[in-house]
Amino acid sequence: MTVYNKNNLTIKAWAEEDRPREKLLLKGKSSLSDAELIAILLGSGSRNETAVSLAQRVLKGADNNLNQLGRASLTDLMQYKGIGEAKAISIAAALELGRRRRLTDVKERPQITSSKDAYELLAVQVEDLPHEEFWILLLNRANRVIAREQISAGGIAGTVVDPKVIFNKALSHLASSIILCHNHPSGNLRPSQADRAITKKLKEAGKLLDIAVLDHLIIAGNRYYSFADESIL
Repeated sequence: MTVYNKNNLTIKAWAEEDRPREKLLLKGKSSLSDAELIAILLGSGSRNETAVSLAQRVLKGADNNLNQLGRASLTDLMQYKGIGEAKAISIAAALELGRRRRLTDVKERPQITSSKDAYELLAVQVEDLPHEEFWILLLNRANRVIAREQISAGGIAGTVVDPKVIFNKALSHLASSIILCHNHPSGNLRPSQADRAITKKLKEAGKLLDIAVLDHLIIAGNRYYSFADESIL
């Protein structure tokens, strides 16, 4: 009996239920693996490799982590044999659409009841960035989100935070409280002395204006550190 290796066959030669497009039609999009979904974006592989196998290589290069893949540049993607500019753009565009889909949730004015709630709203802005950015959530008296505002963008090691800018935005939106957030591209979640100092400074400034600083999140990839949870706010 001859045993066939599926990776050596074109996708058209596979059983219909194993082809990504046909599998989606038959079983629904949730039945597809990440690699199969990316294979649909790629459209085709090469003479020696299926689109699914190529997608698996790309995912492996990102440690099978879609958040990490979302940080890849077009140049990074085009380093894989079989991925040209058009395929790289398709992958980048799909991941960006996923990020923007998460952004639309803010329109519903969600209520913040925990650090995790704040993280889920802010991570989409900073988790994939190669540089530091500082953001704030502006909340009303019911802790519902009024707005999400970028304060500054900097380099790999830091970004400038101006209290006047922060509280000007809070006052203009009539916010009752704010949540601070910045990212650490290095992946290190621990707050620096500068992080602690600016948090303390902003908390004290907020007291004068009757605008409470409820938390400060440090985000590194898909993890976060909460000053409030650690009782150091």
